[in-house]
Amino acid sequence: MTLVTMQNELENKPIRDIAYENLKHAIITGELTPGSRIVETVYANKLHISRTPLREALRKLELDGLVHYELRRGVIVNAFTLSDIDEIFTIRNAMMMLLLPSVVEKAKPEDLDNLNAILKKMDAALEKDDCEALAILNRQFHDSFEHISDKKRILSVIDGQQEYIIRFSAVAIQSLPHRQNAHEEHHEMVRLLEAKDLEALKTLMQNHLEDSKNSCLSALKNREF
Repeated sequence: MTLVTMQNELENKPIRDIAYENLKHAIITGELTPGSRIVETVYANKLHISRTPLREALRKLELDGLVHYELRRGVIVNAFTLSDIDEIFTIRNAMMMLLLPSVVEKAKPEDLDNLNAILKKMDAALEKDDCEALAILNRQFHDSFEHISDKKRILSVIDGQQEYIIRFSAVAIQSLPHRQNAHEEHHEMVRLLEAKDLEALKTLMQNHLEDSKNSCLSALKNREF
């Protein structure tokens, strides 16, 4: 997704929020690389906004830890550390565990049908060794699973980590053993959800999320983000 495309999607938001989301997306996806400068005049022109809302967006990015100010250089994009990535996954995983009781309580037959339909597509992607499609479907599966809970405040916290999770999880999916094991666990999640077995689902989900985090951290070692 380009800066212009994202701007179109966010056009109904306040200008400072449009600038923030565009720049955040560019940093997370690597379009803005670690160590690069964000020159106010350049990005104000690119986003077709004045420098005031851009500065407000940059201050918010600084609070997020995505940029920092350097004397005589200006705004610099931060690199992601393994500690950053570990924290992002830890937040997401903790929120996901909080959702499970509501997911089990509220799951309807149509929710199970939807999850099984996604799993069939994942079966085909795994058979073809299509990592790109599998990464997209993996996120679709987890999104669908999470949103059964209808816990809007918890989901908003998870959604705030989504761009990070999507980027970093795509690396872990390249690992064949992880792909195979994770996909088998997805099938088991749906089976346990259908059986309303909350305790078994908690155990499986905890292990699944931790394995995903650890696989991602292992894959990202010695790589600069």
